Amino acid sequence: MTAVKTAKAANLGVLFAIELGALVAVAYWGFTRDLATPLTWLLGLGAPVVLAVLWGLCGSPKAKYKTRGAGRVVFEVVWFGAGVAALVLAGAYDWALVFGLVCAVSKTLAVIWRQV
Repeated sequence: MTAVKTAKAANLGVLFAIELGALVAVAYWGFTRDLATPLTWLLGLGAPVVLAVLWGLCGSPKAKYKTRGAGRVVFEVVWFGAGVAALVLAGAYDWALVFGLVCAVSKTLAVIWRQV
């Protein structure tokens, strides 16, 4: 396997990891709110469910409402941006920066390598 093939395969793994990372970031935000425990649990579990449903409807390969072109870019910026914003709002600034950079690099490589 060539180095480029290995890098492309690794990027597919990173793409999946950042999808999960956005869900984890939103859950983390929900669980770190200074609210009554039932509300914290509702946000911590409910927010990632909302994101997952949106991904299933518009972002996944088998999505009912496929997004393409500029619409896809906007959808992914908002979706992954929610993960970055959640980390910022939870006070995890370093993680937000790292997550945002990994998303930007991985999605850019996916476009260049036609992995989208």
